Amino acid sequence: MPTASRRAAIDLPDHRGEANFTITELCSEFGVTPRALRFYEDEGLIAPRREGLARIYSRRDRGRLAWILRGKRVGFSLAEIRELIDLYDVDPDHVEQRRATEAKCLERIAQLEKQKIEIDATIAEIKAFLDQLP
Repeated sequence: MPTASRRAAIDLPDHRGEANFTITELCSEFGVTPRALRFYEDEGLIAPRREGLARIYSRRDRGRLAWILRGKRVGFSLAEIRELIDLYDVDPDHVEQRRATEAKCLERIAQLEKQKIEIDATIAEIKAFLDQLP
């Protein structure tokens, strides 16, 4: 994973104070390709405005992109990510978004812990098998 995408997390503000961003700036900051940004746009997850052929991304787009990438890193589907970021606009205090995000995160943790147990059991089985080889 590129270092840029680990740095550009949800909680990091734009330290430059910019209101608008180019596709090149966001790609560089988040370590994604222009194709990825266009895909998220096609999926309706971000909505840059157009100036001629150029896409101009807002702070809102930047924030949504940070959510998208964080959600992908923790294993959420695009549908789950869309559900969580769309809740931001529903409630000005973001209570529902926080509640839903917490619930999804706890669910994901439970899934990963179950997978970890299964992986550990498989590793133990393979080691036992190796020990039995002549």
